[in-house]
Amino acid sequence: MQQRIQNKGLEKGLKFHGLVLLLASLVLSVSQIQAAGDIPVYGIEIVNTWPHDPAAFTQGLTWYDDMLYEGTGRNGQSSLRMVDLESGELLKRENLNSRYFGEGIAIHEGKIYQLTWRSHIGFVYDLESFKQEKTFFLAGEGWGITNNEDSLIVSDGSANLRFLDPDTLQEKSRVEVTLSGRPVQNINELEFINGEIWANLWYQDVILRIDPETGYVTSIVDLNGLYPQRNSRDEVLNGIAWDEAGQRLFVTGKLWSALYEIKVLE
Repeated sequence: MQQRIQNKGLEKGLKFHGLVLLLASLVLSVSQIQAAGDIPVYGIEIVNTWPHDPAAFTQGLTWYDDMLYEGTGRNGQSSLRMVDLESGELLKRENLNSRYFGEGIAIHEGKIYQLTWRSHIGFVYDLESFKQEKTFFLAGEGWGITNNEDSLIVSDGSANLRFLDPDTLQEKSRVEVTLSGRPVQNINELEFINGEIWANLWYQDVILRIDPETGYVTSIVDLNGLYPQRNSRDEVLNGIAWDEAGQRLFVTGKLWSALYEIKVLE
C-alpha cells in the first residue's frame, strides 16, 4: 500500500516549517528565503517499507546487482555490509578497525570505496570478496561518496563536492553547492541519480538535488514525517540508494528500524 506523506511539493516557495528550518540553518535572511521561491519542493509517497538493522549507524547506502550495500559508522562499530532488501538479513560483513569511524560507500567497476571520517584515509575493497585491496589518502574529512561514469564524488561536511579520479584517487575538480546564491554546509550522504547528485543534509529531513556542473540546488525533496519514532538526535535521515534498473529509490537513517522505498511527487 502506498502512503502519501505530503502533498505534491510547493513549486512556488519554501513556506512550510521544515524547510524554513532548513533555510534558517543555512543562515539565510528573510529576503533570501523569499528569493528561493523559484526552487521546487517535492513531497513523497511511501511505496514499500523494509526492515533495517536498528543498530546500524548508517553512513552510506547503495544498490548494486539486486543487493543493498551499506557502510556504518562509530568507532568500534563501523562496517561494510551486504544486505538482503526484503528480509533485512545481513549477507556479508567486513568490520573496520576500531580506530576508524566509517563513512560513505560507493561501487565502481567491481570495487567498493569506503571513506572514514577524520582519519584522512579511504579503503578500496573487492566487490565479491570484501577483501581490502588498498587504502588511499583523503584530504579533509570523509562524509559521503557516490560516482558518475568517470569520477568518484566526495563530500566532506562543507559546501564543497570533490571529484576524484577513480584510478589515481586524486582530486580532478570541485564544485560549491549553493542554494539561492548561498553555500550549503553539511552536505552528507550522496547518490548519483539520472544526471543529478542527490544529497542528505545533516540533521535535516530533506534531500537536495544538485546540478553536478554548477553546484546549484535545483529542487528539494521534503521527507519530514517519514520516520517519527526517533529517540535521540543521532537518528537522522542518512542513506540514499537508487535501483536504476527497477527505477526504485530507497532511503533510511542512522539507527532506524525501517528502510523505505519512496516515490517523489514531482
